[in-house]
Amino acid sequence: MLMSFMVAAQTERSVELPGVSAQQDAGRRIRVQPGDNLQSVFNAVRSGDVIELPAGAQFAGPFVLPQHDGDGWVTIISVDSQNRLPAAGVRVTPEDVVAMATLVAETEPVIRTAPAAAWYHFIGVEIRPGHAGNVPNHVAGTRRTVNNLVELSSGRNQPGDMPHHIVFERSYLHGDPVLGTRRGIVLNGAHMAVIDSHLSDFKSRDDAQAIAGWEGSGPFLIRNNYLEATGENVMFGGADPSVAGRIPSDIVISGNHFYKPLSWLPGHADHDGSRWSVKNLLELKNASRVLIDGNLFEHNWPQAQNGFAILFTVRNQSGRAPWSVVEDVVFTNNIVRRVGAGISVLGFDDNYPSQRTRRLQIRNNLLYEVGGQWGSGRLFQLLDSPAGIEISHNTAVQSEAIMWVEGEAVPDITITHNIFMHNIAGFSGTNTAPGQQSIDRYFSGSVTIQGNVLIGPGGANYREGMTRVSNIAGMEFADPVDGNFTRPQQAVQQNTDSNPVPGVDFEKLCAALSIPDRPSYC
Repeated sequence: MLMSFMVAAQTERSVELPGVSAQQDAGRRIRVQPGDNLQSVFNAVRSGDVIELPAGAQFAGPFVLPQHDGDGWVTIISVDSQNRLPAAGVRVTPEDVVAMATLVAETEPVIRTAPAAAWYHFIGVEIRPGHAGNVPNHVAGTRRTVNNLVELSSGRNQPGDMPHHIVFERSYLHGDPVLGTRRGIVLNGAHMAVIDSHLSDFKSRDDAQAIAGWEGSGPFLIRNNYLEATGENVMFGGADPSVAGRIPSDIVISGNHFYKPLSWLPGHADHDGSRWSVKNLLELKNASRVLIDGNLFEHNWPQAQNGFAILFTVRNQSGRAPWSVVEDVVFTNNIVRRVGAGISVLGFDDNYPSQRTRRLQIRNNLLYEVGGQWGSGRLFQLLDSPAGIEISHNTAVQSEAIMWVEGEAVPDITITHNIFMHNIAGFSGTNTAPGQQSIDRYFSGSVTIQGNVLIGPGGANYREGMTRVSNIAGMEFADPVDGNFTRPQQAVQQNTDSNPVPGVDFEKLCAALSIPDRPSYC
């Protein structure tokens, strides 16, 4: 039922993307030459215009996108005589920069929006700090750099001022490799999308995100991107909206590769000696109606926080937004690997008043190499009574507890048809023994636990819903050492609604992972 609700919500408020004929609209074609004043072009732009930037040219900002007449798209596109930019739908890489024009600024955002700016479509541009790669190490601690590369925000937060209908497609955004850059794109508006792009080197000793939003209403689409940041690769919330009741909503995050380079990991052979504030791969602090589907989440470890890869942690960040909530979230068909811990859910903000985290579906995900050399190995953590949690058809190999619960009991929980490593802790909670005692203490209301397979030793007993397998070999996984947890056909051929097989349905998982980083078995 929750998935049906989500699909309906996304259909009703989907992000409006430019059509394939956007560049053939009846506007002007404006060819900008190296050395021209690009801001003056923006200032004079009209609905339907196509601004052509020659590949290899660099334009120095900062640039402000003004409000223009009408509701037709203004397209800003790099023009390459050799047609080296990948086709629509293909994610760019840093090597594609040869087909791009470059926009830079020294300390201010390279691109920001004027109030009510709308209908801008960027295709195939490089955006970076003006001095990226050119700062000697001895001045790295003293020189300022760009805080947000692209800042899509009104700045005034008055009715009608919100920017909207802005898309970045097949573009390469990257921070300063020495100084770091705090954020790639700030999505504080409506009808915004980042697709088929590469965002990297967003890092800070405080906090950093490749994409972040807290002030906008949505909808938002983040699809088929490479996303790299030290803090949270993507985060919604984290600051109090200035407009009462505002919640970033109708968010689709699909087909992305969330990644933290091992050059940031102290003690690793690839570590470059840097010291950044590493936190999580994805965090929702204030968000409603979110679909997170078909993504690869890779590399996270304890550093500035405890190593959880995915956080659904409601926060009324500075105490001025008691309406803050995390609700109606669907997390499906994702791979989470090589992380310190899995998914943490917080029911209520423990600093300021908030709404309750509610209605989360975690279904058909593969999580492996959770813990061990990467961290504590805790798979799920439910704190302070989130409500309406479904955890179904997941396959997970983790080194510590399946679930740790703390605080008041969790009302309404479904845990069905999963495959988990059991280890010693199993299902545990504060001041209760692992196993059935913890389940009885920390789950209340509607509780459904059935069809789960627990692999490995451990003395915990369970009343129902758990089948024990002594070791991982008994599951007949194809190649668990190499991350292939598919099983022989005879083990899954009876997978029907009336006779469900536990664990991931790899046909559904592979269909959702339409990304260049998909596993070889898909």
